[in-house]
Amino acid sequence: MEELTVEVLRAWARTALAELARARTEIDELNVYPVPDGDTGTNLYLTWEAACDALPKGELTFTAAIQAFGRGALLGARGNSGVITSQLIRACGLRLDENLPRDRAEGVLADPPMSEAAAFADALTYAADAAYGAVAEPVEGTMLTVARAAASGAMTAANDGKTLADVCLAAVASARQALTRTTEQLDVLRRAGVVDAGGAGLVVILGAMESVLTGRHVRVVVPARVQPEGESSESLEGPAYEVMYLLDAGDDKIADFRQALAALGDSVVVVGGDGLWNVHVHTDDVGAAIEHGIDIGRPHRIRVTHFADHTHQHEPAPGRAVIAVVAGDGLAELFRQSGARIIRGGPGRRCSTGELLAEIETSQAPEIVILPNDSDSIAVAEAAATAARQDGIRVAVIPTRAQVQGLAAVAVHDPERSFDDDVVHLSAAAGQTRHGAVTTAVKDAWTMAGRCRIGDALGVVDGDFALITEDLESAALEVVDRLLGGGGELLTVVTGRDADPGLADAVERHVRRQRKDVDVVVYDGGQDRYPLLIGVE
Repeated sequence: MEELTVEVLRAWARTALAELARARTEIDELNVYPVPDGDTGTNLYLTWEAACDALPKGELTFTAAIQAFGRGALLGARGNSGVITSQLIRACGLRLDENLPRDRAEGVLADPPMSEAAAFADALTYAADAAYGAVAEPVEGTMLTVARAAASGAMTAANDGKTLADVCLAAVASARQALTRTTEQLDVLRRAGVVDAGGAGLVVILGAMESVLTGRHVRVVVPARVQPEGESSESLEGPAYEVMYLLDAGDDKIADFRQALAALGDSVVVVGGDGLWNVHVHTDDVGAAIEHGIDIGRPHRIRVTHFADHTHQHEPAPGRAVIAVVAGDGLAELFRQSGARIIRGGPGRRCSTGELLAEIETSQAPEIVILPNDSDSIAVAEAAATAARQDGIRVAVIPTRAQVQGLAAVAVHDPERSFDDDVVHLSAAAGQTRHGAVTTAVKDAWTMAGRCRIGDALGVVDGDFALITEDLESAALEVVDRLLGGGGELLTVVTGRDADPGLADAVERHVRRQRKDVDVVVYDGGQDRYPLLIGVE
């Protein structure tokens, strides 16, 4: 490709997100500066994901696309590296929009003042300068250094009349070289035997652009740790807290505000413009850091992190957690064996949004899949997901309406797949599972199958009371026949806490006699009220 278009932006966004997901834990492992909290890769991934999510679908102009992408990064920036990256994205986009004006109707170049290659190099230079300007006390040997090196390499290639792809190649090559030098530029990196984590993430992002423009897959290998020199640099000396918030304030007040924050701590980064800013500072005085924002505007979405609670242990950060609402002890064990985290629910005990949010926070995973496993918990799960997304966590709710649908979904969970692919597979497995149950009526009532009386056996098919019989065995066999009437290969039977052992045996004998092509598995679920839960996949 030799043009910067909306399609190129979309392709770059997707490719970089996938590459950051792949390299996230490796980058986290490098994170010793400015504090060794082991989350740089995760913060970069979440920041980039927020930018991707903000990019509208459908037809739109280059101006609209680049503005939306930059705003998404600004609003979703996480950590020191994420805030700086958001500034690089936003500044680069603004400069490209100036240098490559597009016809709003046609989306084509309208007499640009410079070539695509020159415009890209100029945008990288402008973005690097803007990032330096956003940091109160810039430090060499960080991602700032890598950004400036990339811009310098791109500008040299552009001045030599190189193509857009060649300019990108030069930027990536210069960034890689600068990254290797960061170990010697910053003493804390040298002692730990690492390159700068934020710089490594930036090289991954630029490598994704190289992949898009050249048509060749470029996999950036994140440099591993080498033998540290001297004492380990990984300590929590310095400010105890990271404070971040969005700030609505006039642009003319930001320079003094940035200096006021610098007097409170370090790692001060304030990025944004047009009245909206993302503020980041490491400090011991959380109150003062927020009060300075109140003095000039309106702080919101305030996030405070105590570094001592996030000591880096050189263990991969959890990439994705599955949270399941379960109705019995046996079911809980089944979901745990499949790698899921557990919240108790079921008839008479519905889980709350607060419980789900607490479990999401405890998991510390940037990606969450929730399996509500009953109809009443779906809305609760969606509310928790909405709240968690405000903190930059990626959450998907699989609308499982029965425990057996959740079991089918978690059975195909693969943390090595991309988040979107995993959600698709879990959703498909749940959607292809018909579900039923049997229970005993505890009061006289009208049902979809007619009037039942206390003690009647009730059969449930796909969430509705579908039949009334005199005994549970008859109800169970009828439910099984109805579920298998639409086809199926695997029948799952989950026995309840007080279920007669002969009930599941009767179902298994019936299926083996009538449907030799169907496999049967029986689990002890321990759920209340329903002696049998039945699923057909």
